[in-house]
Amino acid sequence: MSDGHNERENWGSRIGFILAASGSAIGLGNIWRFPYMVGMNGGAAFLVVYLLLVATIGATVMLGEFALGRRMRKAPVPAFWQASGTHTWTLVGWMGTIGGSFIILSYYAVIGGWTLKYIVASLQDLMPQAVEGQSRDVFNHFVGSPTEVIAYFLAFMAMTVGIVLGGIGKGIERACKVMMPLLFLIMLVLIARAVTLPGALQGLDFYLRPDFSKLTWPALLDALSQGFFSLSLGMGIMVTYASYIRDEEHLPSSVAYVVFYDSLAAFLAGLVIFPAVFSMGLEPTQGVGLTFIVLPGVFARMPHGEIFSALFFVLLFFAAITSSMSLFEVTVAHGMDDLKWSRRKSSLVMGVIITLLGLPSAASLSGSPKLWGMDFLSAMDFLSNHIILPLCAILTCIFVGWRFLDRAEDEISNHGTYRFKLLRAWAWIIRIVAPVAIGIVFYKGLF
Repeated sequence: MSDGHNERENWGSRIGFILAASGSAIGLGNIWRFPYMVGMNGGAAFLVVYLLLVATIGATVMLGEFALGRRMRKAPVPAFWQASGTHTWTLVGWMGTIGGSFIILSYYAVIGGWTLKYIVASLQDLMPQAVEGQSRDVFNHFVGSPTEVIAYFLAFMAMTVGIVLGGIGKGIERACKVMMPLLFLIMLVLIARAVTLPGALQGLDFYLRPDFSKLTWPALLDALSQGFFSLSLGMGIMVTYASYIRDEEHLPSSVAYVVFYDSLAAFLAGLVIFPAVFSMGLEPTQGVGLTFIVLPGVFARMPHGEIFSALFFVLLFFAAITSSMSLFEVTVAHGMDDLKWSRRKSSLVMGVIITLLGLPSAASLSGSPKLWGMDFLSAMDFLSNHIILPLCAILTCIFVGWRFLDRAEDEISNHGTYRFKLLRAWAWIIRIVAPVAIGIVFYKGLF
C-alpha cells in the first residue's frame, strides 16, 4: 500500500499515462537541441552514446522518481516531507517545484509562443522572406518586439492552463492522446520529404554512420546532459505524474516505454533536420538559430515549403505544449496537496503567478531587463538548468538510494508480485553512478 492518501485522481489508462509522461519528456530539447548537439559532437557516434546513457542512467533516475511519486501519492514537496519526516529533504521537493515548474515554465512558455508565431508566419510571408535570405531579420524583428512576443506567450500560457484545468483524465491525458500520435505522424511526413531532397544522403551518412574517433570527453558529458534534461528529470514532473499511477501498473515497463518514445522522437528529429540541412549545403551546428533561422530558409526552397514549414512548427508546438502541461501540473498539484486548494483555484492562481514571472523573459530579448549580465530568459535558463535541477536530481538519487531504498524496491516490485531482474543494478546506479555522473554534468555546467 502507498504511504500517502488514496483519494486522488488517476490516469484513465496505462497508454494515457505513458503518452503523457512521454509528452513531458519529448520537448523542444528533442526537436531543436538534440540535432544541434549531434551536429556539434560529430554525428552518429554521439547518437549511440546518448542512447546508451539514456537507457541506463536516465532510466534509473526516472524509475526512482516514479517509485517515490507513486508510493507517496503527493506532489514533490509533501512527498519528500512524508517520506523523510524532515524539512531538510523537503527542500529537494521545493527545488524541483520552484526550479522545474515556476522558473522553467515561465520562460519555456515564451519559446512555446514563438512556435505559435512561426506557424502563423509560415502560412503568411515567412517563406518569401526566407528565400531572400531574411530569416535572421524576421526572427530578430519578432523577438525584439515585446508586445508581439508577450501576446503569443499569453496565448500559449492560456492553452496550458486551460488543458491542466481539465484535470488528469479529461485534460492532460485527453490532450496527449491526440497530440502525441499527431506529433509522430508529422515527423514521418517531414522525414519522407527530407530524405527525398537532392543531397539528403550526405546528411543521413553523417547522422547514421558512427565515427568514434570524433568522440571526445566533452561530447560524452554533452550526451549525458542532453539525456538527463530530455527525460524531464529533477523537475518534480515524474514524481507528480507517478502519483496518479494505479497500484497495479508495472513501473519498470512504464519507464521503458517512456524512454523508448523519448529517444525515438529525438532520433526522428535528426532524420528530419540533417538530410534537409545537408541538402542545402548548410552546417547543422546552430542552436536556436537552426530552428528559427536556418530551417525556414530550407523549407522556403522546397515545393510547397509553406506547408512543410507550418507542419514543422506545429510539431514544435505539440512538443512544447505537452512539456509545459507537465511542468504546470507540478505547481497545480502542489497547490492541491500542500495548500488544499481545488484544481480550479490552483490552476488559476499558479497560472497567474507563472505568467507574471514570464513577462520579463518575454520582454528581455528586446534589450531589457538583464540579470547577471545575461538577458532575463537566458539567466532563468542558466539558474534552473545548470544549478537547481542538477542539484535536485543528485539529492533525489541520494534520497531514494540511501533513505528510501526499501520502500522504492517494494514499489518497483509491486509489493513482491513482480520480479525486476535489474533491481540490484538499479540500486547500485541510483546510489553511486547516477549522483556522480550528474555531479560531473553540474560541475561542467558551471564553468
